[in-house]
Amino acid sequence: MTQTIGNVTLLVRDYDEALDYYVGVLGFVPLEDKVLSDEKRWVVVAPRGSGTSLVLAKAAVAEQSAQVGNQAGGRVFLFLHSDDFQRDYATMQARGVAFQEAPRREAYGIVAVFTDLYGNRWDLLQLERRVPD
Repeated sequence: MTQTIGNVTLLVRDYDEALDYYVGVLGFVPLEDKVLSDEKRWVVVAPRGSGTSLVLAKAAVAEQSAQVGNQAGGRVFLFLHSDDFQRDYATMQARGVAFQEAPRREAYGIVAVFTDLYGNRWDLLQLERRVPD
């Protein structure tokens, strides 16, 4: 049996504002943008080559609006894996991404925390390549 996580919902204030950031700044690919009603769209983006995508869901009620930017209670919410940390870090810095720290080496790879336009915390991460025993 094979299972994967296909989509993760990310609460946003505005569809177009979110698309501008995730596509224009982070370089994600827009996959879908369908109007479902006067107030609701099905908007999906993903990092290039990723099997998991983000559903950008506009907060519709006060309870949802209160969670925009704090979906993980202040912890890192999403982990953006990179095959070239230095390239992506430099590109993201040039596009104004707000990094919360300098890159650091950990046992698992190179990582730096950044926040998206709403304040959600992300890891930009290049995993250490392990040679099998």
